Amino acid sequence: MAPVIASPKSEWEPEAGDLALRWSGQISLTRRILAVNIFVLLLIAGGFFYLDSYRSRIVDSRVAQALREARLIGEAITAGGARHRDELVVRLAQDTGVRVRLYGPDGKLVADSRRLGVRNFRLADPDRDPTGQGIARFLDTTVDTVVNAPRAPLYRERRLGAEWPDAHTAREQRIVSATVWRAPDRTPVITAAAPIGGDGVVLTTVNARDITQTVRVERYRLGVVLLVVTLVSVLVSLFLARTIVRPLRRLARAAVRVRLGRAREVVVPRLPDRRDEIGSLARALSDMSLALRARIDATEAFAADVTHELKNPLASLRSAVDGLGRVKDPALQAKLLQIVHDDVHRLDRLITDISEASRLDAQLSRATFEPVDVAAMLEGLLGQRGERGVERGVRIRFDRLGSGPFLVLGEGARLERVFENLLDNALSFSPEGGLVTVAAARERNELVVRVEDEGPGVPEDAREDVFRRFQSIRPATEAFGQHSGLGLAIARTIVEGHQGQITVESREDRLAGARFVIRLPLTQAPILEG
Repeated sequence: MAPVIASPKSEWEPEAGDLALRWSGQISLTRRILAVNIFVLLLIAGGFFYLDSYRSRIVDSRVAQALREARLIGEAITAGGARHRDELVVRLAQDTGVRVRLYGPDGKLVADSRRLGVRNFRLADPDRDPTGQGIARFLDTTVDTVVNAPRAPLYRERRLGAEWPDAHTAREQRIVSATVWRAPDRTPVITAAAPIGGDGVVLTTVNARDITQTVRVERYRLGVVLLVVTLVSVLVSLFLARTIVRPLRRLARAAVRVRLGRAREVVVPRLPDRRDEIGSLARALSDMSLALRARIDATEAFAADVTHELKNPLASLRSAVDGLGRVKDPALQAKLLQIVHDDVHRLDRLITDISEASRLDAQLSRATFEPVDVAAMLEGLLGQRGERGVERGVRIRFDRLGSGPFLVLGEGARLERVFENLLDNALSFSPEGGLVTVAAARERNELVVRVEDEGPGVPEDAREDVFRRFQSIRPATEAFGQHSGLGLAIARTIVEGHQGQITVESREDRLAGARFVIRLPLTQAPILEG
């Protein structure tokens, strides 16, 4: 299959999400918390504009009411006749609370409830209103401007009926008509006209000041609630910023000090009283700094050990090379050349093992673990070792305690290196004709592999030292420099990288001999066949 190659772009084009993240990353966390809470408050403040639609619905309802009242008043006046006209106008004006005016066919005023003594229609003078009413009118104007509300025409008195749009429409089209006006104090004035007998018109007028008062009261209540919520939101935002930003700043300052190379002097706060994500972050950073400090110490110790281990063969090599220039005896020269050969071989082995040991942690952290059948691996490894032959007649036996695959998650090549190191170690310590036993068994949720030999064993006080780098306790019969002392250290690093553990103990069934025990977590994942 041919590879699919994506067409390259000439320039990187940032997406909207990237721009938003970049913009938000330039603002402090405290300001972002405040901005988010204030944004929510602005949504709540939208209730001020909802009141405009609420007012419009009330006005529409009152207009419909004015139309019904005008029609009923016109029918009542038509039925009552001219003899009881003034009496009906007064009674209807008193009962409905509106100003009632009658206009004849020529448009002249015939009757007026106000002239008949009913003074229920009176416009307020805004210049004489208290300061609070002026502020309320200013808020009305502001909200109407923001929501772009239609502005009603200014109410003015007219002498003739034809000058009133409603009266003109009612007389010409013989229908009920109404108009909403604006009083000087910005309260609505509703006029409605209906035709009466003899081509006359009845005109009703009411100043619906209660609509404006209702809206203003609701606006005041909403403003008080919004003010309280704003204060609470700001205080909560500052509290959140204090509890989030301040510990983050402490952690950031500690991280900067670690970055500047003063890790040993830095104590990253663990915030033990915090059980939230900030506390988890603080403890994670503290553990990371401790691990970093341990890693730095281990690196320095490893460097010192490497320097010490390399100096010994280099000193021997220098002495042998210097001697070659002075010695004339061929036998001594041959002996010195053999020493040079051995030291070079030892240096090569040291450098190879040191290189592997130094890269092992990083390689394990990047490795992809897959299910590995350790029992099958051991059978193949021991079979290959038997085919090659074992020195000094040492026998190898494999005990598989249990059926089925022994699956662990890991990297097969690394685990095989562990068992090869342990097997080499057991063979080197085994006496002539001895027996090396490798046993694998399940114990609860773990795979336990035991490698036993019949050698001298490991002293109890040296059972941890054998896993340290460049620590080697070799048999007395073995030539010096055959091992680098890194084999068991590499084995422990690999096992611990697989979430396992490796220990050494004495054999209970013999007076001598060592037993290395490896414990690895089992997995139930099936083996994938390719």
